[in-house]
Amino acid sequence: MSDRPLTHPGASGPGSAWAAAARLDAADPLAGRRRAFVLDDDTVYLDGNSLGALPAAVPGRLAEVIGREWGELRIRSWTESGWWTAPQRIGDRIAPLIGAAPGQVVVGDSTSVNVFKALVGAVRLAEADDTRGTASRGTVRDQILMDAGTFPTDGYIAESAARMTGRTLVPVPAGDLPSLAGPRTAAVLVNHVDYRTGELHGLAAVTAAAHAAGAPVVADLCHSAGALPVNVDALGVDFAVGCTYKYLNGGPGAPAYLYIRAEHQARFDSPLPGWNGHREPFAMTPDYRPAEGAVRGRVGTPDILSMLALEAALEVWDGVDIAEVRAKSLALTDYFLARVAALAPPGSLVPLTPAEHARRGSQISLRCDGTAAVMAELVRRGVVGDFREPDVLRFGFTPLYTGFTDTERAARTLAAVLREGTR
Repeated sequence: MSDRPLTHPGASGPGSAWAAAARLDAADPLAGRRRAFVLDDDTVYLDGNSLGALPAAVPGRLAEVIGREWGELRIRSWTESGWWTAPQRIGDRIAPLIGAAPGQVVVGDSTSVNVFKALVGAVRLAEADDTRGTASRGTVRDQILMDAGTFPTDGYIAESAARMTGRTLVPVPAGDLPSLAGPRTAAVLVNHVDYRTGELHGLAAVTAAAHAAGAPVVADLCHSAGALPVNVDALGVDFAVGCTYKYLNGGPGAPAYLYIRAEHQARFDSPLPGWNGHREPFAMTPDYRPAEGAVRGRVGTPDILSMLALEAALEVWDGVDIAEVRAKSLALTDYFLARVAALAPPGSLVPLTPAEHARRGSQISLRCDGTAAVMAELVRRGVVGDFREPDVLRFGFTPLYTGFTDTERAARTLAAVLREGTR
């Protein structure tokens, strides 16, 4: 990240800026996707990195689920409407968005619960490999490495997982994870994109270094899935988790997902062996026998209403090329940075998000004075982002429905608030 104020390499006049933004929107191959969302022309919504906009198909689908599947079929819908297989079916819809082949993603529970399952499962996997002699001998894998800037709940869960497995949690800067992974490492937990700064971490380097040390990797994809290519299969990621209410637009409290790499599924030892992950869930036996495949990542009865809302929301991704999403994300964030630098009072903003494309997610984080008041005034003027204590403005750019004219308006409004002050 940078602590240097924004500077602008070259300015455009106000009329030409609007025209340039309109031309970019007209040439945008994803522009038509905006019609698939419920949005209003009075608001520029730049908080999709916290809660995605409502896909237009969701209300009708939920009405059908409530009126027909729950209201008429009732218990029959577990089989006749496919409720029982929804976690795997919807997982397979998410899989291409994170670069996974089918059969490796299961939907359910929260991100926090899935972090716990994945991290404890990763430690147990490393322990089993050492016992089988497939990892380094003569060492004690007594540490879980975690990037120190992780989302707080990941840290809370990781600390609990460390206590449960008899390990020590070692938080370190994300950039140091590859160099610090070693024979004492039982597992590595890393956020692909930093929730606060929007920095994109080197998942490939972390995974390669962890594997060289004989340790599995758990990747948190909450701020990357749906915004940029991930390619967990190609990178060799062992486990991954993510929420679905941000860039995947699943709705508030939508269920999260768990990726279990195919080669690990037979040995995935979940710390939460619920009946939904049982090989014969309706046999109701006192002993737990895990199901085959990623299904063993299931725990209890799934949240059907929110799960089927998510399934309908994912239809907006049909036919979308994630490479085009990434290209537009970078173009939008470049545009925003340039226009804010041109319009805002000199020295009023300091960027936290790296300028380099290889290190940038799909949000821009800026530091300024009076952050809370600035964001409140932005929202009052129809530009919705969010702030993080103590002094960070966050603007999330969702390529499926954010345009360049939206971005121009957001930059102008932010500059005006900084010039004029807040109420």
